[in-house]
Amino acid sequence: MHAFHYDRAADIAQALRLGAQPGAKYIGGGTNLLDLYKSGIERPLRLVDVSRLPLAGIDVLPDGGLRIGAMASNTAAANHPLVRERYPLLAEALLAGASTQLRNMATVGGNLLQRTRCYYFTDPALGPCNKRTPGAGCAARDGYNRIHAILGASETCIAVHPSDMAVALCALDAVIQVRSESGERAIGITDFHRLPGDAPQQDTTLAPGELIVAIDLPPSPFAAHSHYLKVRDRASYAFALVSVAAALDLQDGKVREARIALGGVAHKPWRAASAEAELRGQAPTDDVLRQAAQRALEGAQGFRHNAFKIELAQRAIVRTLRLAGASA
Repeated sequence: MHAFHYDRAADIAQALRLGAQPGAKYIGGGTNLLDLYKSGIERPLRLVDVSRLPLAGIDVLPDGGLRIGAMASNTAAANHPLVRERYPLLAEALLAGASTQLRNMATVGGNLLQRTRCYYFTDPALGPCNKRTPGAGCAARDGYNRIHAILGASETCIAVHPSDMAVALCALDAVIQVRSESGERAIGITDFHRLPGDAPQQDTTLAPGELIVAIDLPPSPFAAHSHYLKVRDRASYAFALVSVAAALDLQDGKVREARIALGGVAHKPWRAASAEAELRGQAPTDDVLRQAAQRALEGAQGFRHNAFKIELAQRAIVRTLRLAGASA
C-alpha cells in the first residue's frame, strides 16, 4: 500500500498551505481520485480533505448570474431551484452523469477535475499511456479506440474528457474561480481544460496548489431554449460516446445567439464556435441545422473503431438543436 499523509483542512487558508506542498492532492467527494489511487494511477504524497470547507453555497451574483460553490454536490446543484429555472441546460447535464449515489457524493469542483476513462490510462496491463507515463507511447491509437477523440487529438494522446457537467458549463460560458497561497484568479471554462498536445498528463491549466472554490455562471438568455443530449451505450451509468449541449436565443423565429458544446469527442469539452456562427441570424430550419453540424465537425479525424462518431456527432447536434428550439 502506498503511504500518504491525510489532513482535514479546518479552513481555506490551511487547505491552501497544505495543498502547496509537493505531491499534495485535494480531495472532496473522492469518487474519481480514490478509484485512481486504488489502481495505482494516482499516487499522492498528501491528501488534503476539503469536504468540510464552507464552499457548498449557491448564490446569486450582483450581475444576476449564479455562483456555485465548489463543494456543492452534483445532486444539490442539479436540483437547486435557481439552477433549474435559469440554467436548465446545466441541470440536465448533471442528471445525465453517473448514478444517483455518485451524484450525491461527487462535487462540482471535483467533476471538473475528472480524469479520462481511456482503457489504457486506467488499466496499466493493457499497454502504454503517455497520460499515465509521459513518453511511454499511446496504445489507444492502434488499439481499441471506440470511445476516443475525433477532434483536437495529438500523436501523444487521443483520450476524451468524461464530464457531462463541463460540457454544459462550456456552452454557458462559465468562469472557474480558484485560489492559492499566491492569490485568486478566474479562468474561463474554455481555457480551463487542455488539449493533449505533447503533454497529455496535464488535464487542466491549474497551477500546483490551486484550489477550485466556485463556478460562476453569467446571466443567460438561453433558459427557454436549451437541451442536453447524451448518446451512450446504455441509459444507466455510461459515459458519452457523444454529447451535445445546445442553447438558442430566438427572436422573431431567428437565432439571435447560439451556444453549442460537444462532449465525448475531445480531450476537453469542445466548443463549436464555427457552428454557432453558422446559426446566427438564421431561421433554424433543418438545412441550416445540418450545415451548422457539418461546420462543427470540420477537421474531425476518426480512428479504426470510432470513425462512426463523426456522423453520430453531426446527427446529435441536429437533434439537440431541434429539441432546444422546440423547448419552453
